Amino acid sequence: MLGRDYAGQVCSISRTLEVVGERWTLLVLRDVVLGRHRFDELVDSLGVTRTVLSRRLSHLVDEGVLERTAYQQRPERYAYHLTDKGRALTPVIAHLMWWGDTYYPEPAGPPRLLVHRSCGGPVTGRFACEACGDQLRAGDIATEPGPGLPRT
Repeated sequence: MLGRDYAGQVCSISRTLEVVGERWTLLVLRDVVLGRHRFDELVDSLGVTRTVLSRRLSHLVDEGVLERTAYQQRPERYAYHLTDKGRALTPVIAHLMWWGDTYYPEPAGPPRLLVHRSCGGPVTGRFACEACGDQLRAGDIATEPGPGLPRT
């Protein structure tokens, strides 16, 4: 059985899990992909303690997955944005979402839909736009509420 870290594992997956394998980390990345960039937005959305979120954000910044930029001086406040390394995780997060929609679906349907930012067409698993056929990158994709997202 694996311990709390993956030391001694000669495996790309184990090295990746050292960076993104903790439960809150993937949820933080999901929220940043969805456009939540400020610490308080993330706390409110995730329901995580400030301490846990601080640790996760620091880890992701240290690993070069997120970058931290000041948006206010007094008091100091920061926003967190994906780096190129972080944007490369967008297809992974999308596939986890689609997997969950398939095997653990909400009765009303998917909570979130991925769409091509330019034309609004649905994004396929090949990361292409179903409507116009464009191959897409992370910045080409937007999310919109799906039928399973609770309305507030």
